[in-house]
Amino acid sequence: MFLRFLKFTGALLLAGGVAAAGVGATYVTKWTRELPDYRQLDNLSLGAETRVFARDSTPLGTLVPKIGEQAISRTLVRLDEISPFMTAALISNEDRRFFEHYGLDPYGIARQFRRVAQGEDVQGGSTLTNQLVKNTLLYDEYKQARTPDRKIKEWLLSVQVERAFTKEEILRDYLNAIYWGDGGPVELYGIYSAAQAYFRKTPKQLSLAESAYLTALVPSPNRYFNYQGQVRPVMKTLLARMVEDGWVTQAQADAAWHEKLQPRGWQITYDASGNVKSAKLVDRSAKELKAVVTTRAPHFMGQVEQELVRRFGREKVYGSGGLRVYTTLDPKLQSAVETASREASSLAYRGFPPGATLGAVIIDPYTAEVLGMIGQKLSGNQPPADWNNAAQGQRQVGSTIKPLLYTTALSTGLEQTHREEDKPIAFPCDTCKGGEYKPQNFEGNTTYRNMTIREALDRSLNLVTVRLADRIGLQTFFTKLRELGIPPNDGTGLAAALGAIETTPVKMAAAYAPFVNGGLYRAPRYITRVTTARGEVLYDASNDLTKPGRVWTPQTAFLGLDMIRGVVNDLTGPQGGLSWPAKFGNWPVAGKTGTSNGPKDFWFVGTTPLYTGAVWVGKQQGGEMPTYYYSGYVNAPIWRRMMEIAHAGKTPTKFAEPPGILYADAPDPGYLPGVKVALLDPRFKNVTTAAEEDAPAPVVYREVNWAPGGADPRTTVINLDRTTGRLATEFTPPENVVPRRVAIEDLPGYAPDPDPQPLRDEQPDPQAIKAIRSPGTAPAPNAKN
Repeated sequence: MFLRFLKFTGALLLAGGVAAAGVGATYVTKWTRELPDYRQLDNLSLGAETRVFARDSTPLGTLVPKIGEQAISRTLVRLDEISPFMTAALISNEDRRFFEHYGLDPYGIARQFRRVAQGEDVQGGSTLTNQLVKNTLLYDEYKQARTPDRKIKEWLLSVQVERAFTKEEILRDYLNAIYWGDGGPVELYGIYSAAQAYFRKTPKQLSLAESAYLTALVPSPNRYFNYQGQVRPVMKTLLARMVEDGWVTQAQADAAWHEKLQPRGWQITYDASGNVKSAKLVDRSAKELKAVVTTRAPHFMGQVEQELVRRFGREKVYGSGGLRVYTTLDPKLQSAVETASREASSLAYRGFPPGATLGAVIIDPYTAEVLGMIGQKLSGNQPPADWNNAAQGQRQVGSTIKPLLYTTALSTGLEQTHREEDKPIAFPCDTCKGGEYKPQNFEGNTTYRNMTIREALDRSLNLVTVRLADRIGLQTFFTKLRELGIPPNDGTGLAAALGAIETTPVKMAAAYAPFVNGGLYRAPRYITRVTTARGEVLYDASNDLTKPGRVWTPQTAFLGLDMIRGVVNDLTGPQGGLSWPAKFGNWPVAGKTGTSNGPKDFWFVGTTPLYTGAVWVGKQQGGEMPTYYYSGYVNAPIWRRMMEIAHAGKTPTKFAEPPGILYADAPDPGYLPGVKVALLDPRFKNVTTAAEEDAPAPVVYREVNWAPGGADPRTTVINLDRTTGRLATEFTPPENVVPRRVAIEDLPGYAPDPDPQPLRDEQPDPQAIKAIRSPGTAPAPNAKN
């Protein structure tokens, strides 16, 4: 009977064991499937930072990783770049059997089970490997509630990590990943950020006392706020343990205890025995670190960061592997923008407006690459505020919108000699006071004259402008604005023609670029190439097949350019000119001032044959500016200064002119003395817009250092016939052959005409010019949309 009982019990236990093993195997299989790839830790050795470089490959700085929305400071270091006192202190305090176990410490686990059996809280027992897994591979799970599943996953991963990595690699990764407290704008992760934040040292420079201090913070970084009561006792115990474990001698421990340690933010006095006499926290922000560990072009860096996240996602940008990013920024032009910002107070004719700041940008009009950017007014060597007025600040653009309207009018068939009345007018308006929209000129001045739109733009007259907008139709204008990347606000009416549209300086610069490049719009760009830390190419702008959008024909773009060239050059200050302070040296300059209602926002947007730029001045939080300031005396000089520096050492060149352009005296010499206006050759008027859509822009591409010592590989030099704008042939007279750098993708459009006809004679037709100049022969205006 007893033997039968033993057999039954044995069978029962065996069955139970098999069942338990089956259940365990099921759960292990489940947990194994849910485990993250332990090999992700290998990426940590490549560097967590995304490193960013200028167009000449000089470093701009790094973008720190982020956990969720919180930036963390984590510059990775090798084990030989860390003080041996630091590694010894951590092992003695956190995992004394680190070099003996295989990821799981049986003594620590037994201690946890004993505490559970006694109804006590679970404390300790985690190995450095466990903590590394918890702080990296299982970080997202550890933000949630504690569960048995999570702990078992931690143990399984720890065993895998111990099998795949050496102890030295695990220790290095642990030191680079551990949390060390709040660093203000960033969270402090890793020994490098901890050494910088608490002692402004590198990890290699840490003393034994400093190492013991940082180790005391590992379980609870909030101990920072209680040096005498919490940190100091832990340090004493730790130093004794390090002597016991053989890491340091008693003499070294005694010397460390007597070191007059001064963590940042604290004022501490000690007695002769090393005991604390007094400890006072005098500056809570002393250990703060900045999120971007560079002072070079921080606002540009912010835009690079945004574009990277949009293109590749947060994980790839901030993940453990990091990226290598090559940008469009030109250090010389960045210096030009920053210098103009620093000198703004002395450049403005009446000083810089009190309480104001600025945003400024320079772009390449042929590629839309952002070459220099500053989002705040700089003062000496002080770091700028984070907000980027050049790319983030949506501001009303004022009269800088007018050249876009006037050029749109030219594209409908009007000429610069087209006339409108400068006298009061009212338009029905449901949302306006009295049911009417009644625009006025600046300061209410009205000439009551019928004038050319060339003169109206020179004088920035609102009454002529709204009449012109009404004539061509708001939808025609709004469609063009959308093509130029500055869509109008919802519900905006005719006030949009006067600048009641909000956008940023960088977008306004991009909208002016088509004036120079032959009518092509490209969105602003900050990045040229991105690779992984291993060198794998993720993005290369030279392989980007996105074509620019054609917003105007080359001829229309040039006619618009000629009008804003006139804004700068037609009138002097005493004659009523607004933008003449933007002129510098022998360089041709075109541009337009702008002032929003209030006044609140001051603008100047302008271009040369090489660069296009914009300057905004106003108050950070909005608000009115002094009425005795205006943009011509504030923004234009700042723009001129940054362009002077940008063009230093370069030979002045002219704007590239397409075929089909004639010049004539202004029809009102009394108001525009000596002014020549650009007009379209009548023979070009028979060419439909649709046919011209595919015509390439006859742009002279400037040489750019796309790669050290080379030009943009997307372009090539060809010989053009200056009279046809197409490839020269054996019949082209030598004096008409001119070299031009053009985009390779545009080459088919330069093919010679199979039946060439000269586009214009050597001398313009006098009768054609006379007909164009005559006010009575202006083309009939289009019907309103």
